[in-house]
Amino acid sequence: MPEQMEQQRGLLLLFLGVQLLLVGMFLYQNHRGQGFTSFLRFLIQAKPEEAEGLPFLAQVASAGLPSWDVYSNLSQIHPMDLSDEDLPNCPAISPYINGPLKVMIPENLTMEQVVEKNPLVELGGQYWPPDCWTHHHTAVVVPYYGQARHLQHLLFHLHPFLQRQQLHYGIYVVNQVNSTAFNRGKLRNVGFWEAMQDEDWDCVFFHDVNLLPEDDRNLYICDIFPAHVAVAIDKFNYKLPYRGYLGGVFALRPIHYLRINGFPSTHWVWQKGGDRHHLSGMPLLRPHLLFGRYHMLEEGPDPSQEQSPPSPGLQALIRHKWRPNGTDLLDYRLLSKELQPLYTNLTVDISPSVPG
Repeated sequence: MPEQMEQQRGLLLLFLGVQLLLVGMFLYQNHRGQGFTSFLRFLIQAKPEEAEGLPFLAQVASAGLPSWDVYSNLSQIHPMDLSDEDLPNCPAISPYINGPLKVMIPENLTMEQVVEKNPLVELGGQYWPPDCWTHHHTAVVVPYYGQARHLQHLLFHLHPFLQRQQLHYGIYVVNQVNSTAFNRGKLRNVGFWEAMQDEDWDCVFFHDVNLLPEDDRNLYICDIFPAHVAVAIDKFNYKLPYRGYLGGVFALRPIHYLRINGFPSTHWVWQKGGDRHHLSGMPLLRPHLLFGRYHMLEEGPDPSQEQSPPSPGLQALIRHKWRPNGTDLLDYRLLSKELQPLYTNLTVDISPSVPG
């Protein structure tokens, strides 16, 4: 009998310990201004199959909710006649978030029309919520290699998407002008360092130019670990094209970026260097499939698409060379830095590193 009571007491203590851990995780998430929704995603983000047993997530499934125009509700945002110090804090969950979004690009869209649709975006592509004080500061880095229509469509869709989340954000387009192959890794490194010289960003999203988010509950803020965000792309039937896929969109805090030493500079687009997050002692987070949904633009050639897994030999090469091949060997010439109405354009000349 005493032995049975001791066993029951042990189980009770274990149960209470788990409860305290969950409460602590919730308080931490809530302290960071993400609220209960983010906490719930945090619990299940690596286990999409468990969503079926959660009534809340069953209710927010994209198939069961209407889709919204990405510009809906934004006309309600107006500057307040208050100093920055007197602005109220933004709420933990933005009132402008609706859920699933329609991807609707007008025919014959011009950049002037995109500017007109986004009057609160400042020169250089930065935006601050005009009616509240936000604690989230996100830079979006877009490697670019002449996909003009893709960029125009991304800006048309991404600006209102980010404004709905009440973020302070800035968009940086890193434009490669030399005739060598498209080097996404080096362009990401350039974008990171140039962006960090402008602002003390606490989060950096590295974003392919041909992906448009389909749900504004996919928050563009960073967590305690790196996050691969584009987990459900329509072209791949809203699932990962292969195990270990890290393409599309993912987020790093500056400390994460420094820890992984940036992105491989000697691995070009056909070599698909991107497994680094598993090599630096940090787990990789992913949003739930209900939230991390994207539409892929397909018109015209796009050198940024990654659809096939890297070979085992290449994976071994990346693991062997990942430390010295990132920011340690970053070399580029910044030809110009232009503050466009919707983004900061970084025109760079990069030279391919010679594998050795």
